[in-house]
Amino acid sequence: MSDHLAKGSAAMPSAPDRSEAGLADDALRGIGLMAAGFLLVTIADAAVKWALPEIGVAVAMILRGVIGAITVLVLTGGIRFHAVNRRLLAGRSILHCVVTVAFYLAWFQGMPLGDSYAVAAMAPLAMTILAIPLLGESVGWRRWLSTLVGFCGVLVMVRPGGDLWRWEAAVLLAGVGFMAITRIWTRMLARTDKPATVTLWLMLAHIPMGLAVLPIFPPIGWPSWSGCVAILLLGLANGAAHLLFARAFALAPVGLLAPFEYSTLVTGTLVGVLLWGDVPAWTTVMGASIVVSAGLYNLHRARLRAREAHEAEAALSKAEATPQAAPVIR
Repeated sequence: MSDHLAKGSAAMPSAPDRSEAGLADDALRGIGLMAAGFLLVTIADAAVKWALPEIGVAVAMILRGVIGAITVLVLTGGIRFHAVNRRLLAGRSILHCVVTVAFYLAWFQGMPLGDSYAVAAMAPLAMTILAIPLLGESVGWRRWLSTLVGFCGVLVMVRPGGDLWRWEAAVLLAGVGFMAITRIWTRMLARTDKPATVTLWLMLAHIPMGLAVLPIFPPIGWPSWSGCVAILLLGLANGAAHLLFARAFALAPVGLLAPFEYSTLVTGTLVGVLLWGDVPAWTTVMGASIVVSAGLYNLHRARLRAREAHEAEAALSKAEATPQAAPVIR
C-alpha cells in the first residue's frame, strides 16, 4: 500500500478535517479490499468445484493448504508468525477445516455455487445467536424477530420437493453453523494474534486434516491441465483473499464491511451459470432474499446500538470532565 503524499501547509486543512478525511480514505480502501477478497473467494471456490471431480475432497484440502500457506509466506515476506492464543487458534483452524469438508463435499456432489452461497448467507444470523453465549452480547427483540424471519427464509430454500431438498444441504447447514463459530473466534483472536498468523495457521491446518480424511475421500486420479490450473488458482486465491480480509478489517469497521459478504451470492450465481449452466430455482432466490434482508436488518440494529452506546459513553465522559460549580452559601 502506498502512503499518502504530503502536500504544502498552505493547502492542508485543519487537523480535525484531515483526520476525518484519512478515516474516510481508509474506509474506502477497506471496502475495496473486502470486495476484492470476496471476488477471489468466488474464484477459488469455482476452481475447487472444477477440480474436485478429478482429485477428490481430501487431495483438494491438502493442495489448498500447501499452496495457500506458500502464498501467505510470499505475500507477507516470511515474517514471524508467533501464535499467542495457540489453543483457540488451533481450535478455530480445525473447525474451519470441518467447514471446508462440508462445502467441498456439497460441491463434489454437484451442488451449484449459487445454491451453496444462498445457504451460507445464514452465517451472520447464526452469529447473532451464538454471540450471546460466546461473547456475552445482548440481542433485543427486534433482532430476535428478524433472525426468526431469516430462518424462515432457510425453510423456503430447503422446502420438501425443492431444488435444495437434498442431504448435501443439511450437511452444508451444519457447516455454516460451525462457520459462524469460527468467525466469532476470529474476532476473539484479533485481540491477541496478528491476522497473518491466523491466516497461515488456517492454511497449514488443511494439510493434516486432508491427510486424516483420505481414507474417507480417497484420491480419484491425476488432474488434467485445466485441473492443474484450477488447483493453482484454488491455493493462490484462498491465501490472498484471507490476507485481504485481514487488511480490510484493520482499515474499516466491521459493520461497514459485513454487507459485502452477500456479494458472493451474485458472483457465485453468475459463475455457476457461465461455467455449469446452474440457474437457481425461484424458491432459492426467494429464500435467499429473505435471509439477506434479515441479515442486513440485524447489522443495521447492531450498528445503531453501538452508536447509541458510544454516544452515551461520550456524554458520560464529558459530564465527568466538566468541573462542578461550587454550592452557593446563603
